[in-house]
Amino acid sequence: MSRMVLQPPGWLAPIGYANGVSVAAGRIVFVAGQVGWNAEQKFESEDLVPQFRQALENIVAVLAEAGGRPSDICRMTAFCIDKPAYLASRRELGRIWKSLMGDHYPAMSMIFVADLLDTPAKIELEATAVVSVP
Repeated sequence: MSRMVLQPPGWLAPIGYANGVSVAAGRIVFVAGQVGWNAEQKFESEDLVPQFRQALENIVAVLAEAGGRPSDICRMTAFCIDKPAYLASRRELGRIWKSLMGDHYPAMSMIFVADLLDTPAKIELEATAVVSVP
């Protein structure tokens, strides 16, 4: 499947995301917002960093059900309730990203919100992927 990162000429390269992604063909998979709870819908931590890891693992697990891989993700949106904690943890979050996603950076948005539905969630991730059709 043909995938192209969109980078307008003269723009500075984004760090940790792509400005846009173009995909020629495939099956679109929408992954609902995933928070940092485990398969039993229990939070093992109230801290942002372990919740981010679990939420990203949840995205990858749901995508795998459709036969997809992390590199199939074209768009991801993150909703976070703690901007200072996010900014203070960026390096560690980047290491988690690399461990689960490698060097793949989809088009992304980070939105800071007042609260999330599932307490004590600190972050929620949703994704759109395009999976190759066999």
